[in-house]
Amino acid sequence: MKIIGIIPSRYASTRLPGKPLKDIAGKPMIQRVYEAAKRVKILDKVIIATDDARIAGAARRFTSDVIMTPQCNTGTDRLAFVARGLDCDIVVNIQGDEPLLEPEMVVAASKPMVDNADIPAATLATDFTGESEKAEPGNVKVITDVKGFAIYFSRQPLPNSMKHVGLYVFRKDFLFAFAAMKQTPLELAEKLEQLRIIENGYRIYVSKTPFRTIGVDTEEDLARVRKIFAAQQT
Repeated sequence: MKIIGIIPSRYASTRLPGKPLKDIAGKPMIQRVYEAAKRVKILDKVIIATDDARIAGAARRFTSDVIMTPQCNTGTDRLAFVARGLDCDIVVNIQGDEPLLEPEMVVAASKPMVDNADIPAATLATDFTGESEKAEPGNVKVITDVKGFAIYFSRQPLPNSMKHVGLYVFRKDFLFAFAAMKQTPLELAEKLEQLRIIENGYRIYVSKTPFRTIGVDTEEDLARVRKIFAAQQT
């Protein structure tokens, strides 16, 4: 079974424009994410997918696995565009703003799909550290059934919920089907693309991980990540 990791990367960001190129301990963030993904032994290849020449230029300084895409509405659309030209069974969507990605996270999310051909998509979740973290709308909540499949995702508090970690794994054929689906009411209400899968009657398996990363969305997030990398180098 062939598994490929794709890092969709765009320059525009409402809260932190140009964040893939932000410096983290001497390297652009996109390179930090790529290097983390390359440590995942189950991935046969890692590809950076972008529509921005600045990101592509920076990425080509450390890898030849860069694919230019047209402008896409979502990361999933960008993923599907690249996957159409790939020989693989499973595609891992690695967020381009997660420089603290741990290899074990990708393995945990991918293993259920390797073991069970009936699972079309999978993701990760971790425990909340406290009520304040759970109340923050920026932290997406997920609840699952007894078999580990997602029942619902929300930005609002949910009973017995976990914190969603935005790493997705798709069976290649299902990725194309997902990208072709129209946006759904709950997806639009919550602004959470993964709800489109559930609203169309498909299942998302949720693996639990003990790892906690920092998605870089703001200058404050960037400062925290820089501090962690600086500490690792001392």
